[in-house]
Amino acid sequence: MQFDPNQLAALSAVLRLGSFDAAAQTLLVTPSAISQRIKALEDRIGTSLVKRGPPCMGTEAGLRIAKHAEDVALLEAAVSDDLRLERTPGASRLRVAINADSLATWFIPVMAATDGLLFDLVIDDQDHSADWLRRGEVSAAVTAHAKPVTGCDAYPLGALRYIATVAPVFRDRWFAQGVTKAAATTAPCLIFNAKDQLQARWLSAHVGRGIAPPAHFLPSSHGFVDAALAGVGWGMNPEQLVAPYLATESLRPMIDHTPLDVPLTWQVSRVLAPALADVTRAVLKSARRHLMPV
Repeated sequence: MQFDPNQLAALSAVLRLGSFDAAAQTLLVTPSAISQRIKALEDRIGTSLVKRGPPCMGTEAGLRIAKHAEDVALLEAAVSDDLRLERTPGASRLRVAINADSLATWFIPVMAATDGLLFDLVIDDQDHSADWLRRGEVSAAVTAHAKPVTGCDAYPLGALRYIATVAPVFRDRWFAQGVTKAAATTAPCLIFNAKDQLQARWLSAHVGRGIAPPAHFLPSSHGFVDAALAGVGWGMNPEQLVAPYLATESLRPMIDHTPLDVPLTWQVSRVLAPALADVTRAVLKSARRHLMPV
């Protein structure tokens, strides 16, 4: 089945921007034209594609077709560049699943090095980002899984090093007798979200198994550092973010010389890999500069 490019553009714009009016402004048409295009596409597909409301959201079919439209745009842009043809106005869009700590430490240079591309980043834990690829909802992902997802190419990146860090005032209060299993059971820790297992992995490796400390849920990489500095709790922080504070001893390792290295892999749809070659090169270059060799 071939899709009408105007209908695909209308669907993508509505789901990306959340309203028919915003999509109309972006595509320089009326909201009525957007509605008509989506209605025609829904009639052709035979199912609803948009959940109307503030904001508009895609149905499962709508999200899949919008992702297809973005993939087609990436491929067309790559062909135009290769053949030195005039490109369709506007930048192509790339949806990537990535963990928040990678975004906070090494992925921004990738975005800066890539021209003619708009990034749509989905933030998820590195242990779960591959699921977005399996569902076909993203074109590439930074994952903790080295095994390629079916239909994807995988590139080892190196390891993101974490340090279990704590403010001196917090350490003096909760770990005056050392980082014991009893103390770790009662001292509050910081957890990014329910998927975050870094603190549990570090405790299991260096303190004891089965420890379930009270926890603050704090879904922000920089907020993690700020909370540790303020003595709210201890947590696993990327070494790059806490290095200045470790140097001044405003933060200290919970236990010296106990880093946790998390190997990362760049996985990209094999169909789109040629179109995303420049992105992959930028990813590998930034990873070599910022991540630990495995």
